[in-house]
Amino acid sequence: MAVILHSFLPSIQTLTSPIRQRIPSTSSTRSPIISFPKCCSQSQSNWIQVRGAGADIFFRDPFVLDENLSVEFSSPSSSRYNSVQDLGPPEEAGKKVLKQYLTEFMSTRLGVRRESNILSTSSRMADDGRTYYQVEVNIKSYANNNELAVMPQDRVVRLEWDRRYLSVLGVENSRLYELRLQTPENVFVEEENELRQVMDSFRVNKVNA
Repeated sequence: MAVILHSFLPSIQTLTSPIRQRIPSTSSTRSPIISFPKCCSQSQSNWIQVRGAGADIFFRDPFVLDENLSVEFSSPSSSRYNSVQDLGPPEEAGKKVLKQYLTEFMSTRLGVRRESNILSTSSRMADDGRTYYQVEVNIKSYANNNELAVMPQDRVVRLEWDRRYLSVLGVENSRLYELRLQTPENVFVEEENELRQVMDSFRVNKVNA
């Protein structure tokens, strides 16, 4: 058995946001069991796939460098998931997702501070009969412009980045799959509808190998 992760935008031509021209196209990846929808190749996509980025699949917008899409899945040797409910209720899953993000963004630089907030958690039954969890978080990063300064007035705190993180969690073949979307908050305002379409259409489907 194999698994196909399917993230589908129903009508590329009808989308008016700039993201319409930047979503990833169908492409081979490190894992033969992963594919992106053929419909996406109809757009003039210029997202680039980044290999060795730590995720099982990773695409980045070459123009908005803080905007990316990735898919991660748990190890088959250590996974024994029956459903996404094994993570607990959506609220508990949201805490785990946020904790993982903060762990990944942990910095050893002096004067760096992260401010995080879980914006929403939800559960939905998709048309494939499976339950998916959706988690939205906001993370801000602050840093001092002169962290070694002796006087407090010389250590001015500035906002480094302000990002929205959107995660969709699903289970198939005893493994946990997570679709991740990262975008700056100011870009999210412009592309929210399209990003939510990607989230809502995420599927994990068991098929014959």
